[in-house]
Amino acid sequence: MSQQKLKKNLINWDLVSVNPNDKNWDWKDLFCFWGVSIQSVIGFSLITSLYLVYDLNTYVVFFGTILGSLLVYFFSNWIGKPSQKFGLPFIVLLRSSLGVRGAKYFGFLRGLVGIFMFGIQTYFLSKAFSYILRIVIFSIEPTFLDQDLFLIFFLGLNIIDWTSIIVAIVLQIILFSLGMNFNKKIINFSAVAVYAGMLLFFFSVLLSDVKFAYETFINSLNYTDFTNKDNLVPLVTVAGTIFAYFSIVILSFGDFSRYVKNENELKKGNLSLILNLIIFSFFALFIVVGVDGFLKQNSDNLSRILTNPTDIIGSLNNLLITNLALIFIIIASLSTNLIANFIPSQYTLINLMPSTLSLKSSSFIISILGFIIGIFWLTFLIQICVLSFIDTFGAFFGPFFGIMIFDFYFIKKSNLINKDIYSLESNGAYYFTGGWHLKGIYSLILGFIFSSATIWNSSFMFLQPFSWIIGAFVAGFTYYLLAKD
Repeated sequence: MSQQKLKKNLINWDLVSVNPNDKNWDWKDLFCFWGVSIQSVIGFSLITSLYLVYDLNTYVVFFGTILGSLLVYFFSNWIGKPSQKFGLPFIVLLRSSLGVRGAKYFGFLRGLVGIFMFGIQTYFLSKAFSYILRIVIFSIEPTFLDQDLFLIFFLGLNIIDWTSIIVAIVLQIILFSLGMNFNKKIINFSAVAVYAGMLLFFFSVLLSDVKFAYETFINSLNYTDFTNKDNLVPLVTVAGTIFAYFSIVILSFGDFSRYVKNENELKKGNLSLILNLIIFSFFALFIVVGVDGFLKQNSDNLSRILTNPTDIIGSLNNLLITNLALIFIIIASLSTNLIANFIPSQYTLINLMPSTLSLKSSSFIISILGFIIGIFWLTFLIQICVLSFIDTFGAFFGPFFGIMIFDFYFIKKSNLINKDIYSLESNGAYYFTGGWHLKGIYSLILGFIFSSATIWNSSFMFLQPFSWIIGAFVAGFTYYLLAKD
């Protein structure tokens, strides 16, 4: 094989530095990016549960949330700066730490997790479509759903479920494979639309009975002594939980920061995460508490408080609100799936086969695999506890971050040889030992051992919210000791 052909093996137009004309993201776009990151069913349930279910001090949850978001801010700045500076996605920068071949195969772990989570998220997205289809059919002809056709199940899905999951997967293929400029429009539209929807539901709850809604909200807050030393552990736990929620986005943040205009816009945009959390937390908390208060005016509704949006809309006997809520859930789920799972998986797939795949072809592969995962999720995958394996693969993410940060800032001194990052020639700066940087791989595996111990070792499970940070520090510091001159 010629040297020229070897060079081309790692070059792909979707992986090269972003054209300066395409660096058009500013802080407002990143505000929408972080808004989308929190605007999910899981994010809604997490925030409201921290405030209402675990009987924590309101100040503890609020300041714990701020502390966790500050950690996300600093970590996102660190991982986002090299991608913004050189216009490269996460997986290409990883070549500097693990070698051009090490990044190809170890980095694909990020893609595997992304594809699995894309499939799982698609399954839950399809449930929202199926609810809407059932409502439409019921509105047209109430008795039609009693037909034998809807009682036939294959792989745990009936005809409405199959229609819904096909619609969900096809819609995502069409929307997500059009390139980053269109993806930015999806992200911005979604963030604004979901906040508009939350504002609408906020006023719906408030104006139903202003005095009652206000008093119910105030009475739900726990204002006990914040300075009590017993609040320290819950404060740190909340911060760790918030950080853990965003950790999957942090690692691949460079896939988006590569399009940001400059470092100043990057820092301002990342700081907007705190504003997003405050806005989202207030709306979510007020809506949950208000709806719960109105429901419990009826003695038949004195069960536990509902924090899941689908449970909340299921408890309301209002078809218009139900349909609107489902539409907003679909919008939020689509955009969250895009940034957390789809785009990172695209880049890792392309990096695996750079001379073969493109954004469109990788989109089809992700969608096909995601469809298969989605249809087998309820009947098979959840039964074999596949999420435990996904969590284990995810234990590599902190160590990835650690070695990249220590490599870029302390070993390479913020420099990168752009031509060598695509070279398979033996004299390339990132070829190392046959394309593998053994010091980086050793550090990665050591960090993974510490990180995964919080998942599999019951004695360390209390550290699970901090497993990402633990793995990052162990891998990064080990890498520094091994790789420094």
